[in-house]
Amino acid sequence: MVFSSLIFLYYFLPITILLYFVLPTVLKNVVLFAASLVFYAWGEPVYVFLMLATTVFDYANGRLIDKFRHRKGIARTIFLTSLAGSLGILGFFKYGGFVLDNLNHWLGLNMQIADLPLPVGISFYTFQTMSYIVDVYRDRVPVQKNILSFGLYVTMFPQLVAGPIVKYSDIAKQLTSRKVTWEQFGEGAELFIKGLAKKVLLANNIGTLWTDVKAMPADEATILSVWLGIIAFSLQIYFDFSGYSDMARGLGKMFGFDFMENFKYPYISKSITEFWRRWHISLGTWFREYVYIPLGGNRVGLWRQFINLLVVWFLTGLWHGASWNFVIWGLYFGLFIMLEKWILLRWLQRSHAFVGHVYTILIVIVGWVFFEMENVSDAWALIQTMFGFGSHNAFDTQSLYFLSTYWILLLVAVTCATPFPTRVVSYVREKFNLAGDVAAITMHSLFLLLSTAFLVNATYNPFLYFRF
Repeated sequence: MVFSSLIFLYYFLPITILLYFVLPTVLKNVVLFAASLVFYAWGEPVYVFLMLATTVFDYANGRLIDKFRHRKGIARTIFLTSLAGSLGILGFFKYGGFVLDNLNHWLGLNMQIADLPLPVGISFYTFQTMSYIVDVYRDRVPVQKNILSFGLYVTMFPQLVAGPIVKYSDIAKQLTSRKVTWEQFGEGAELFIKGLAKKVLLANNIGTLWTDVKAMPADEATILSVWLGIIAFSLQIYFDFSGYSDMARGLGKMFGFDFMENFKYPYISKSITEFWRRWHISLGTWFREYVYIPLGGNRVGLWRQFINLLVVWFLTGLWHGASWNFVIWGLYFGLFIMLEKWILLRWLQRSHAFVGHVYTILIVIVGWVFFEMENVSDAWALIQTMFGFGSHNAFDTQSLYFLSTYWILLLVAVTCATPFPTRVVSYVREKFNLAGDVAAITMHSLFLLLSTAFLVNATYNPFLYFRF
């Protein structure tokens, strides 16, 4: 089940909200836990048992680590067993085929592995349980003794399948005690509708441009059509993922939870370093706290920092998918972050902001080519076309048709990728008080109505990050 579906919007969510607020406080976690299992099992009826097994496994390991805390050897053994188990499950389902394919290729073998579908959200909930175990072992958070509360932390449907990655320490108190005010519920509803509009009205529609360009024969692609297509994909993936994160945060508020903001207008960044402080913040925070800092972080010499960064960005790329294009994508950004740390960032800070914006957008857009194209050679061929290498025309009637058809949508999408629309809404609300609130509510109601209208006959409604 996905948020941008009529079943979720008009059946699952209203029923869950009704049960949650009608039943007594003691049953609220039961309602959310049960709803989360139904939500996940709707599309993954078998893998819900894998998720439950992972939950019980790490709940038990957390309790054992706490019990044997003063016996360092036993606690460490349990800790390492827990990490090995979580990484083993993730590795088997997500990376087993990738590893065997490479071994077969380089060693001339013919090993086979069962072709199993990837459990939705496994990267997200595995990272959550691992962060919990690490923090319990480090004695940073108290162990959770209530298995229902821990189960809810792992399976909570608003952020289960595509994040944001929620650390246990961020919501530990909310799992046991929380209140929902009408104001908070309203804020959550508005945030959810905003995310839904991002996904349905912007991401889905702009994504059709990239789909059309990607389907073109390579020898027919022009420089203009390829640039239009990859710009469209850059906007699609932003509105797709940030829209989902907004919906997740909005749903969390509606049930009394406060999830971290996952995107802060990354396309206004003036460096790659800044971009990654604004994009998928929960993942960057996870790798910083649980990989980069334990490796030494910034406390070591410059060259050791570079090695640490390469490790982090190799893992960041691999986290997104079991394919070399993702590894290259991760190392590509790691290289630019190292260059900025070494010398480039100081030059950018002395330059005009426009230079930083252009540099960042250009590097990011080229990076999305590696991210989207499964075959590295296809990605390289597309980049060559973008920069005029080869015998491709600058434009043709097809590319001009794309431009004339999509230029308004592209302009709207670019504008909505900046803080400008949010600032306008905030200004209207502050300036006109009640009238401003009424206008904002009317606007969000219109977004919901338009999104519903698009979903009635939708044939293209993927969530890009579900595959990770």
